[in-house]
Amino acid sequence: MAGQRCIALIAHDEKKDDMADFARHHQKVLSNFKIVATGTTGGRVQEACPELNVIRLKSGPLGGDQQIGAMIATGEVDMLIFFTDPLTAMPHDVDVKALTRLATVYDIPMALNRATAEKLVDFNVAG
Repeated sequence: MAGQRCIALIAHDEKKDDMADFARHHQKVLSNFKIVATGTTGGRVQEACPELNVIRLKSGPLGGDQQIGAMIATGEVDMLIFFTDPLTAMPHDVDVKALTRLATVYDIPMALNRATAEKLVDFNVAG
């Protein structure tokens, strides 16, 4: 679909259930986006919302976070929803920093928690 906006979905560790629930609650809005997600997160979103077309990349620690970062840098991703897990050890800490830096550098909307993601979705419904 030409001109379709792309949203990237990532959820680390214990936040995968939150991402699946978020997608389920906002399935109608998300269906208007091209969706890319890291491997496990993408699988969980597809299980929760089989109607959504989710392009699954590699698992985050195996390069998926970096794939999404590259897509941000090349202008292929328009919005990032990235549920980080602040209560677990952060082996992904460098990935979190890299993705948030790229989203900031390339000035794309980014949500790191459910409350902010809700506002981004509300904005996209109204906008």
